[in-house]
Amino acid sequence: MDNETLSFKAKTKQSLISLYHGASLRSKLFRRTLLAFDIFAILFFVVISLFENTLYVRFFEYIIAVVIFLDFAARLWICPNRIAYLTQITTVADIIVLISLLVPILFENFLFLRIIRALRLLRSYHIVKDLRQQSPYFRQHEDVIQSVLNLCVFIFIVTALVYVLQVRINPQISNYIDALYFTVTTLTTTGFGDITLQGSSGRLLAVIIMVVGVALFLRLIQTIFQPPKVHAQCPDCGLKRHDFDAVHCKHCGNTIHIETNGFG
Repeated sequence: MDNETLSFKAKTKQSLISLYHGASLRSKLFRRTLLAFDIFAILFFVVISLFENTLYVRFFEYIIAVVIFLDFAARLWICPNRIAYLTQITTVADIIVLISLLVPILFENFLFLRIIRALRLLRSYHIVKDLRQQSPYFRQHEDVIQSVLNLCVFIFIVTALVYVLQVRINPQISNYIDALYFTVTTLTTTGFGDITLQGSSGRLLAVIIMVVGVALFLRLIQTIFQPPKVHAQCPDCGLKRHDFDAVHCKHCGNTIHIETNGFG
């Protein structure tokens, strides 16, 4: 391999590192474009569950597969520890998505594995760092935004499990919206009863959703609507998160002084 080829590869790799990890405006725009693509891909996979698998759907699936592959290959190439990268949950999800898109016959029932890409939303350190630096609103409401994101991901994954396990055997669940309706009514303990899960696997899944899911769902809802914590380090014990109206540190009892804007 000649020097020109080596130089071109080195420059290309350095450019990719700058795009994925740099602080320039171009790098930030690139990462936000990837974030927008992730959101589009998730919405696309949800919507296509309502329609037949037409030629146009397959066309868009292959386009998404190409983008995912290029993103995956670029991240793998510039990663200093490739073994650690390949064992990350988001990397495994990308590989599963690629296989399910390129070989749909093998993964026809595994739509929920595509939804796992939702775990990438706002999980990138650089995206979160950029939002903290540029958006006062995000800094003030970061905990609530993260809780809303976790809630959406949780509902999507549970809904996908219901859809995958029931769509072939349950006439009451014919698309993703039916599964979403059942999931939300179960998690909110409304339970209208017009849709029920069938078979032993369905009943077992319903038990898991009711016992584990409801508790987690209520916890996430509580996190979203409870008064936000503020970041103010206690000078005595170092505790950094306190209630917005706290006067004393809950850990050591020391008096703390939380800066406010003059309103609650």
